[in-house]
Amino acid sequence: MKRILLLSAALFGAAVMSKAEVKMPSVFCDNMVIQRDTKAAVWGMAASGSKVTVKAGWTGDVIVVKADRAGKWKISIQTPAAGGPYEISISDGTGEPLVLKNVLSGDVWFCSGQSNMDMPMKGYSCMPVAGATDKIIGAKTSRPLRICKVHKKSSATELDDVSCTWQEHTPDAVADISAVAYFFADAVQETLDIPVGIIVSAWGGSTIQTWLSQDVIENEFADDFNLSGMEAAVENPKQNHRFPCLLYNGQIAGLVPYTFKGMIWYQGEANRSRPALYTRMQTAYAQMMRRTFNVPDAPFYFVQIAPYDYNQPDNFQSGYFYEAQSETLKTIPNSGMAVTVDLGEEGNNHSAAKREVGRRLAYLALEHTYGFTAICSDPPVYKSVEFKDDCTVVTVDCHKLGVGPMGCDLGGFEIAGKDKVFHRAVARCGVKGYKKDQIVLTCPEVAEPVAVRYCFRNWAVGTVYNNYGIPLAPFRTDDWDSLER
Repeated sequence: MKRILLLSAALFGAAVMSKAEVKMPSVFCDNMVIQRDTKAAVWGMAASGSKVTVKAGWTGDVIVVKADRAGKWKISIQTPAAGGPYEISISDGTGEPLVLKNVLSGDVWFCSGQSNMDMPMKGYSCMPVAGATDKIIGAKTSRPLRICKVHKKSSATELDDVSCTWQEHTPDAVADISAVAYFFADAVQETLDIPVGIIVSAWGGSTIQTWLSQDVIENEFADDFNLSGMEAAVENPKQNHRFPCLLYNGQIAGLVPYTFKGMIWYQGEANRSRPALYTRMQTAYAQMMRRTFNVPDAPFYFVQIAPYDYNQPDNFQSGYFYEAQSETLKTIPNSGMAVTVDLGEEGNNHSAAKREVGRRLAYLALEHTYGFTAICSDPPVYKSVEFKDDCTVVTVDCHKLGVGPMGCDLGGFEIAGKDKVFHRAVARCGVKGYKKDQIVLTCPEVAEPVAVRYCFRNWAVGTVYNNYGIPLAPFRTDDWDSLER
C-alpha cells in the first residue's frame, strides 16, 4: 500500500510540475503577428521572483528575465525581417514551456473607432458591404494576413488584459472583422507581399473621449469632462461606450505596450456637435497612443466622416466638423486624412463603400510610410479664392496634374454675398485660360460674391478629384459663425 501511495504522490507531483506558471496576455497567442525589424515588447506573468526564459525561433539567443514581486515581467526582443512562421517559447522553469506557434513577423496596424470602423465585412442588418463577398469566400490560410478582434469591454479601471484571439485568414474570420481595416490590410499586404496583422478595437456609437486615458482627460480636458459616475456608467448601456476613459480602460490598456507599425482611425459622428474640442481630442488620442505604446513615430491615418443627412440635410454642422478634422493634419505629425465626401448615403450612416475607404487609407500608408511615390494619396485642399467680375476662381493645393474631371458641371459648390445666403454655383475644372489647379465658378444669383463653400452641408456629394481618384476635401473660404466650437 505504501508503494502505491508513493507512486500516486509522484504522479500528482509530475502533473503539477507539468503546468508552467507563466501566463501571457491574450494578444500573445498562436497565429499572431509580431512587428518586424524592431525591438518588440513581450510581457506576461509568472511566479513571484521566478526566472523567465524567452526563446524565439528566429534566433538562437535565450533571454532571461526575473519576474518582480507581483509576478510581472517584460522584455524587448529583436524581431527579424518579414517572414515566418516561427515559434516563441516562454518558460519559468516549471514543467513544459508555453509555446506560441505559427507566429509571423510583419507589420501590425492598430485599428479603432466607432461603427464605421466596427462594421464587419458581412455588414450590419440591411446594410451590406460592397465587394465583401468575393473577399470572404476567397480567404485562404496560406495568405499571411492575420486578424485580431478585441471583444467589447467597458471598464472603470484599466484592465491588465483584453479578450482577443489572433486568427488566420479564413472565410469566417474575414466575415466578422472590420471591413475598413480588412480592405486596408488587403491592399497593403497585396502590394508589399509581407505578413500584415490588424488589431481591431472598435465600438459602434463610441465617442472619442471614451478612448482617452484617465490621465489624458484629467490633465488636458478637466474643464470639459467630469469623471464622477464612471462606475455607474459602465453598467449603463447608453453610456458604457460614450463615457470618458471606459473603452480605453477596457479595450486598449490591456494591449499596452504591444508594438505596432501604425494606426488607422475612423470615428467622429458621435462628436460632431463640438468640432473645435474634437480637434484637440483627436490630437491628444494620437499623442497618447504613440506615447503609451512607445511608438513615437507611428503613422496616424484617419477617415474624414462621410456625408449623411442626420435628418437635417442642409445643415452646416458636418461642414464645421470636416474642418475640425482637417485641422488635425497640422497638429498631428506624420498623419494623413482619407476624404470620403463622395462615399456617403443620404439615409444611411453606414455606407456600403468600405472598400474605397480602406483603400484610400492604404494609399496614404503606401505612399507616406512605404515610399510608393508614384501616386498622390493626399486629398486636394483649398488654397485661395479670387472674386472676378464674371466668375469666381478657386485655387487648390493638389498634384501637379491638377483636378478634374473637366468638361462637365461639378456639384457641391455654393457662393454667398454679404447677406451670407448661399446659392448653388456652376463649377468647372480644366477651363481654357485657367490653370489645372483652378476651379471656375459662376452664380447669377449672387452679384457680388464674397464666400465659397464646397460640400459643407450634412448632405452634399463630392465631385472633384485628383488624377488618382482622391477627392477634394470640403472647405469654406469664410470665417462666419459656426456651431459650438
